[in-house]
Amino acid sequence: MAKGYAETDAQCREIIADARRKIFRPVYLLMGEEPFYPDMVCDVIIANALDDSERDFNQTVCYGADVSADDVITAARRYPMFAERQLVVVKEAQAMKSLEELAVYCSRPLESTVLVIYMHGASADKRKSLYKSVMKVGTVVESAPVRDYEISRWISSYYKGLGLAIDPDAAALLGEYAGTDLGKIAVETEKLRKNLPEGTSSISVSDIEKNVGISRQFSIFELTKALSAKDASKALKVAAYIGASPRFAMPAAVSALFMHFSRILRYEALLMKDPHPGNDRKAKVLGVNPYFFREYDLAAANYPVRKCMSVIALLRDYDYKGKGGDAGEATPDQLLVELTARILS
Repeated sequence: MAKGYAETDAQCREIIADARRKIFRPVYLLMGEEPFYPDMVCDVIIANALDDSERDFNQTVCYGADVSADDVITAARRYPMFAERQLVVVKEAQAMKSLEELAVYCSRPLESTVLVIYMHGASADKRKSLYKSVMKVGTVVESAPVRDYEISRWISSYYKGLGLAIDPDAAALLGEYAGTDLGKIAVETEKLRKNLPEGTSSISVSDIEKNVGISRQFSIFELTKALSAKDASKALKVAAYIGASPRFAMPAAVSALFMHFSRILRYEALLMKDPHPGNDRKAKVLGVNPYFFREYDLAAANYPVRKCMSVIALLRDYDYKGKGGDAGEATPDQLLVELTARILS
């Protein structure tokens, strides 16, 4: 079973700390659908395994489509020249036809070689020898995608690792903009940090709005908030603005609304079992920062179970329409306004 992002994050921080202290395992297998952590680990190993003066004779970086297992094993079995170790990196390793044959080397690797096998967006078969060999003698980093409902927490954790606090609203807004693309979040964060005054330690919604280029006032985040409160005037205004955006995509909007109302339904199921749940139980069910609990209390009151289920059924219909089914002549922006009105009715 793939590790959750919290475990992967902790593992990668440990690998990075070791790499900066020049502590390496003989083999690293970097894999998984989400490339953020494998990319980060690979870059840090390349940056720290060798000094600049050692790279010419002791660093080999190749791509899976261009090499065979024999080529990689031959390179890995060489001894370093005028250095403590040598580094062999196989990028896009999933494209190597004979990838599994690397298990022969990985079962008995040289201590003076650091071999990095990086499968971009793919994973090794855990039932086979390569994966099992690396698990015994090296390190496997498996990076699963961060799910939609986890992204705000991931952003908060990521910012904490950078020595920054981020307001829950700001994390939600950045997550709405970037989705679950961790690399995009990292890039936007770097741009943000360069534009912030020196010494800034806390990120607000206005910081995200100014530096990332997204307005909270007219976002899916604000639409779900207005719907939770049954603020019809604001919800319809936000829906019309979002729908008019050149980047608007009806399926993405419906997906965000579905996630929101699914949370409300899960919360209502919890309340039926326990009318006064503690914050820990709420957080586990909702998957949101406690800052947002009051909104879900209001939403549960405004959308009882039957109403919430009818909204979810409605979202399924509009997901179909948004993908071209039975929408008639309605444009995507008109569909969003129509959907919003029907949710409120």
